[in-house]
Amino acid sequence: MARIKKLILDTAEFHPLHKMWVNLAQNLSKEYGVELEVKNEDYLFAISYGDKDDIGMAWLPQLFAELDDGRILLVISQYPFDPSTTKPSEELAIKEAKKKLDEIQK
Repeated sequence: MARIKKLILDTAEFHPLHKMWVNLAQNLSKEYGVELEVKNEDYLFAISYGDKDDIGMAWLPQLFAELDDGRILLVISQYPFDPSTTKPSEELAIKEAKKKLDEIQK
């Protein structure tokens, strides 16, 4: 069973939800007791480990987990929006990310 060594947020400061992504990553880092590394516009990293469009280009921000065995896994690549308000939902983002992190640790 691999354990999470650290979280990696690959972000872009110009993104409208940048602060929400940083807040999400910081909260998860504290809750899971792991280090947080923040990369700024590292598209090569995102292309290597993250979600990509149909022509192979990655978008930012994306959140990853580095495991103690060296693997890097995608945690979340799109910030969820509340369908009733059409606004970004911190609650849904935390729920989605925690579900993925818990799956990784099983």
